[in-house]
Amino acid sequence: MKTCLSILSFFFLLGLGAQEDVLKNLDSQSEKYEAIALKIWDWAEMGYQEVQSSALLQETLSEAGFQIEKGVAGIPTAFVAEYGSGSPIIGILGEYDALPGLSQKAVPQKEGAGGVAGHACGHHLFGTASAAAAIAVKDWLKARGGQGTIRFYGCPAEEGGSGKVYMTRAGLFDDLDVALHWHPGDRNDASASAALANKSAKFRFRGISAHAAGAPEKGRSALDGVEAMNAMVNMMREHIPEQARIHYVITDGGKAPNVVPDFAEVYYYARHNSRDVVIDIFDRMVKAAEGAALGTGTQMEYEMIGGTYELLPNVRLQQIVHKNLEAIGGVTYSPEEMQFATTISESLGEKNLQTEVASGVQPFKTVGKAYGSTDVGDVSFRVPTAGIRIATWVPGTPAHSWQAVAAGGTGIGTKGMMVAAKTLASTAMDLFSNPKAISEAKAEFLERLGPDFKYVPLLGDRAPALNYRE
Repeated sequence: MKTCLSILSFFFLLGLGAQEDVLKNLDSQSEKYEAIALKIWDWAEMGYQEVQSSALLQETLSEAGFQIEKGVAGIPTAFVAEYGSGSPIIGILGEYDALPGLSQKAVPQKEGAGGVAGHACGHHLFGTASAAAAIAVKDWLKARGGQGTIRFYGCPAEEGGSGKVYMTRAGLFDDLDVALHWHPGDRNDASASAALANKSAKFRFRGISAHAAGAPEKGRSALDGVEAMNAMVNMMREHIPEQARIHYVITDGGKAPNVVPDFAEVYYYARHNSRDVVIDIFDRMVKAAEGAALGTGTQMEYEMIGGTYELLPNVRLQQIVHKNLEAIGGVTYSPEEMQFATTISESLGEKNLQTEVASGVQPFKTVGKAYGSTDVGDVSFRVPTAGIRIATWVPGTPAHSWQAVAAGGTGIGTKGMMVAAKTLASTAMDLFSNPKAISEAKAEFLERLGPDFKYVPLLGDRAPALNYRE
């Protein structure tokens, strides 16, 4: 018995040593991954248009020995990179799309970089760190021998385009044992987080143009249709669950005040932490649009743009991620980064820069509050899924801000990126080494899912909107 225990202990320690070597190797390649991330940051390609960003990540993974399947789910910039064979199969998700209208230089003052978009959600870091983690796990699998498959999923158009929903609908995650992901943020947290289900659409009204002063009686204003819909939906807000959110922008309201507009468009989001509530709210919004068209003598049609499930947590997996994040630790600023961070903090109206938030790790929580939405939600209803938030922005920085873009182009962002890469890699290696943990995660997943669950994408059967713009 003692001999058997000694052998097991030997191989356990051997595995720990191999993992440490992998993490050291990741550190030694930080400049390489920083260069990749900053290229993607500079390109700042929007959803479904990430041609250069996707190609660079594919090239990086291919050179590392991964087999690449391009254009998956009917999306030219989506891909799957795979190494190994057999089970377990662990997937790491990566994103690389930017947001429109947030071009910004890597300076602590608001200063446009002259582009049409910017990485205000840090997806240049997301995609690069996930690729780095996948490559590190591949090196470990190769040295370890035996069975096991690591996959990187190149996921485009998270920002409103619901890229992962199309990939989920195509069955690309169905044979995974575990999916791992991360996201840039202003703190380090591996708690069992939540996300809101989301359904979005563009409502288009068509009327009859006429001279607004000379012959207004002959016109039927499409803008009136939009405004009537907005008025009714705004009255709905009093009669929906308190946790629900509705947002809209008028994307086309006409071209000149003296012309009755024959076309107008409004873009809506509905969110809640339950997709069933979102579906109900959205259906009521459609009724409001139909009533608006009837009352203004216009015609209405709508196009689904996005639709994502809420996030299904997996506490067992998150505990493993949290353990690894605590072991790796957060981000320490250099004097130059501290000066940059202080100026950014002041621009946000923060009185004190809380660097301990970036250098430390948040306490573990089994339940999180949902604020935004992510298409990772759909993945989490097909396979046990876990993720982390890492401090790639100055503490207090909101997502989708120029401050997030600026920090993402500096060492503050790329240091956090490497924390994410090491945490994901460590977690994947732990799972490959511990089949019991995967079994426990699957048991929790099935219990949360329930016996009668059937995946029905909120997008329906629509094709990916490859000409999508936010």
